[in-house]
Amino acid sequence: MFVAVEMVDTVRIPPWNFQRQFNEAIAEELNKKLANKVVYQVGLCICLYDITKLEDSYIFPGDGASHTKVHFRYVVFHPFLDEILVGKIKYCSQEGVHVSLGFFDDIVIPPESLQQPAKFDEAEQVWVWEYETDEGAHDLYMDQGEDIRFRVTDEVFLDTSPTGPSAAATDTSAAPGAEGGQKKEPPYTLLGTISEPGLGLLSWWNS
Repeated sequence: MFVAVEMVDTVRIPPWNFQRQFNEAIAEELNKKLANKVVYQVGLCICLYDITKLEDSYIFPGDGASHTKVHFRYVVFHPFLDEILVGKIKYCSQEGVHVSLGFFDDIVIPPESLQQPAKFDEAEQVWVWEYETDEGAHDLYMDQGEDIRFRVTDEVFLDTSPTGPSAAATDTSAAPGAEGGQKKEPPYTLLGTISEPGLGLLSWWNS
């Protein structure tokens, strides 16, 4: 679930931090820049693991800060495909079951990856597994807050880098009269499945 990723970045230390331990100042700036941020094709950054190398520092004309190229390892949330995780149901929608791990909420189990047959209850806004038994079908509800075990099947990264003025103008003109703008897409989404034995709500298998 968590990996230590090797990274390189140039860190700027302002003059008022020169009295601090150099490594502490570097660590603070790296965490300020990366913690709780998604790096494209890498994952969700959690915290600095260690600093492996510090290159020479430079002070440029007109800027009293030091600039240092730093090699470091950062703890990143990036589950491997087919990894089994346990989270809580955040809510359900027509798009599927939305799951949270507490620190990461962008997990979706699409309808085709639920136990079948499944239906969406519009009134309750929950997905329901129509579990077949010898006595007939029983409705098992996937309620908000329930613990759910799922397998990671795919990941989707969205490049959210700032676009140039021409691209922004094109996007604006493409959707005239849009109310409140377009829905903001998450930069990192996990897709999962529970359509296998042993997966699904923990209460189903513990009862």
